[in-house]
Amino acid sequence: MSEAKPRVTVIGGGLAGSECAWQLVRRGIPVTLREMKPHKRSPAHKSDMFAELVCSNSLRSDNPESAIGLLHAELRALGSLVLRSADTHRVPAGDALAVEREKFSGEITQAVREHPLVEVVNGEVEHLPEGLVVVATGPLTSDALTQELERHVGQKLYFYDSIAPILSGDSIDMNIAFRQSRYGKGDGDDYLNLPMSKEEYYRFIAEVKAGQKLTPHAFEEPKYFEGCLPIEVMAERGDDTLAYGPMKPVGLMDPRTGQQAYAVVQLRMEDRAGTSWNMVGFQTRLTWGEQKRIFTTCIPGLKEAEFLRMGQIHRNTFIDSPRLLDKDLSLKSERRLFFAGQITGVEGYVESTACGALVALALSARIEGREFVPPPATTALGSLYRHVTGEAHPPDHPHQPSNVIFGLFPPLPGRVKKQDKRARYSARAQEDLATWLPSVAVSQTLQRSA
Repeated sequence: MSEAKPRVTVIGGGLAGSECAWQLVRRGIPVTLREMKPHKRSPAHKSDMFAELVCSNSLRSDNPESAIGLLHAELRALGSLVLRSADTHRVPAGDALAVEREKFSGEITQAVREHPLVEVVNGEVEHLPEGLVVVATGPLTSDALTQELERHVGQKLYFYDSIAPILSGDSIDMNIAFRQSRYGKGDGDDYLNLPMSKEEYYRFIAEVKAGQKLTPHAFEEPKYFEGCLPIEVMAERGDDTLAYGPMKPVGLMDPRTGQQAYAVVQLRMEDRAGTSWNMVGFQTRLTWGEQKRIFTTCIPGLKEAEFLRMGQIHRNTFIDSPRLLDKDLSLKSERRLFFAGQITGVEGYVESTACGALVALALSARIEGREFVPPPATTALGSLYRHVTGEAHPPDHPHQPSNVIFGLFPPLPGRVKKQDKRARYSARAQEDLATWLPSVAVSQTLQRSA
């Protein structure tokens, strides 16, 4: 059976590449896995094993009533190698899924290397091979391959990932926030605005300057673009820099006072339904704890704010997926090329794993002459797919990497109490996933041979 199926080259032995290779060979599709280690390593990697965990040994919450915990459950249902190894090598960490790093990566490496349908070729890839190819090279893609990819995608890849926090819409105080675009541009009410007095603004600036910041890794020399500087860098340039930058109040009049505030924090709609909002221009290296403390105590309207994603800045390489990729995650201009993992604009170990699995499902459908049916939009897998394809966001939304968050899910129907939302999201997802799973199930014959 495997002889009749074309061989797929997967570039990158991280979590996305390892999971993609595993899901392909489970379906009888032979794989050549290209991994530059041990001949060459990125500055972040120390081990020669596949699926190396670099920044943390935690795969975050395993509670299925969290978006990431729900994604864990869905990957288990798909027969994920990464989740199988994580469950086997779990260490106590409350409701988080934390693992013993070396044993976790070791099991994945052994399973992939020893599978009869996998050929591992070590060494740096500088030019894309012929045939079906999955690019799963992660945020630290080598310079040579980055230049090669730019030739294929027709545009420069992004090198720094500047991410602003995202807030749950129902946690914003609408008695303070008002909807208005500067000078009435767009639809005139595309943004939410949080007005600040002079005293509130300068208190905020002082807290930002004094707040604890994350120290960049040695390989992450901070070379910021002027258009997306961290808020703390802008604050250090002068107390009024932010008031003349992303927090400028010009063109915004508070309808309740008829006055222009001293400064304004603008929130941009992150999903079509307005359930989540992006803090415009608030990329930052403040620690997550400091972000929550400073933003909730210093910015009017955010006292009860629920953060769906925190702000951050780190080195990254990713493509403009919504505009470059087709519905099966292949390159529109060269459909033999597929992209998986962080290079598509997903953020996090588990999200990268999920993207690798989705690409494997899409490739399997292509090879078998079937239409690729994406997971339901209401699932964690489906929400990530919709993020990568742009379906979860308003038109012309700038593509930025994202973790899996409930803000990417379609809103729940009707009025739902805030304390019940997570359980409702989870129950709906599990029910809809169950109807989709049979369409991507591995046959019993292939399961026995895997």
